[in-house]
This record gives sequence, C-alpha cells and structure tokens, in this order.
Amino acid sequence: MPHSITPAQAWTALLEGNARFVRGEMEHPSQGMDRRAEVSVAQHPFAVIFGCSDSRVAAEIVFDQGLGDLFVVRTAGHVVDTTVIGSIEYGVDVLDAPIVIVLGHDSCGAVGAAADALATGRMPSGFVRAVVDRVIPSIVNIPDPDRPEGDATTGADRPLLAPTPEILGREHVRHTVRMLQSYSAGLSAAVAEGRCAIVGLEYTLADGRVRLVESSGDLDSEIPS
Repeated sequence: MPHSITPAQAWTALLEGNARFVRGEMEHPSQGMDRRAEVSVAQHPFAVIFGCSDSRVAAEIVFDQGLGDLFVVRTAGHVVDTTVIGSIEYGVDVLDAPIVIVLGHDSCGAVGAAADALATGRMPSGFVRAVVDRVIPSIVNIPDPDRPEGDATTGADRPLLAPTPEILGREHVRHTVRMLQSYSAGLSAAVAEGRCAIVGLEYTLADGRVRLVESSGDLDSEIPS
C-alpha cells in the first residue's frame, strides 16, 4: 500500500478521475470488499483535498476515487484555521501525500456572504460569522479589473465596480493556497523540496469540471484552465 508517486503523477490521476466524472464514465475504484479490508490496517492516500463543505462538491465523487485514496479536509468556504493546517500537515508529513488540492467552487455561499458583508456592513449571526470573517481577507482588496493601472479616480467620475462572483471565488482559492504556504513551514518546505505540490482548483457545479486557479510545485504535466 505505501506509495512513492510524484506530485505530477498524483495530479494526473486526479485529472483523469475528474475527466471520467465529467463524461459520466466513473470507474468507482477502491470501493469493494477487498479494498475495505486492505485499508482497515493502514491508510496511504495519494492526495490531500482541502475543500468547501458544500454538499454538491464531494471529493471522492468529483475525482472518481475510493476508500483510502484521498485525505479530505472540509470547512464551509474552505476557510483556514490551525486545526485545518494541522490536518493538512498530517496528510503530507505523516501520510506522505504528494499533492494538496484546494478545491473551491462557483456559487459559494461563504464567498457570497463575505461579499455582501463588505457591501452592506451586515454580518451573519452566530458562529457563521466566523466563517465570513475568514473569507473577507481574501476578497477585500481585489482591484477593479476594468480600471487602468494608476487610475485612482472614484466617485461620480468613475464609480467603483464590484468584482464578479467568479472573480471573488477564484481570488479566495488563490489566497487560500498562499496562506497554506505562508502559515505552515512544513508545507512550504515540502513544496521547496519537491515532495509536494499545492494546487488551487475551481469546481463548476453545472458541468462537474475542475479548472486550475493557482499552483505551487512541480506538476510537469498539462494543466487545464
């Protein structure tokens, strides 16, 4: 069961699994009785998936994988805290997974709530606020994509334009990839040493396809975007 695959090989396996899912030709690997018995004694997942808790984005289904293949960490809006980083470090440093995927998706409720909070000043109640608080830093300083560089005009002459939900979601994925490396010396070292790659993807709910947003580490294979 122990594996020694490279980040590029793990990346290719994930892309191939997602392509099967998109085509509706899933193989449903690693889900039989023999596999269940095999992984009962130890686990050696080939990828860590850090994704949103959204019920429509289940990693094993999206990438057509099975028992023991993926080490999955999920929070609403894929927001980061110390337990998330510790869980991802466990997958890389203890379980030896050669790739970490940050899996965002379109129409993310957490990103939408953060955008609404910035626009209106209204924050959700209860501990949902903690989720929104952790998304806001990813999107608060996104520049107007239509504004020429150096143009600081505001007000009636040039009103600020809000970035689209797609831009906000992708920026949150990028920010999360960078946070993992800046907050975790272990993950940063794993990438620098070539033991691991960290890849940010956006999943599209309608067609089931994952698309590249950000990557760090050697993948040396074709990357769809």
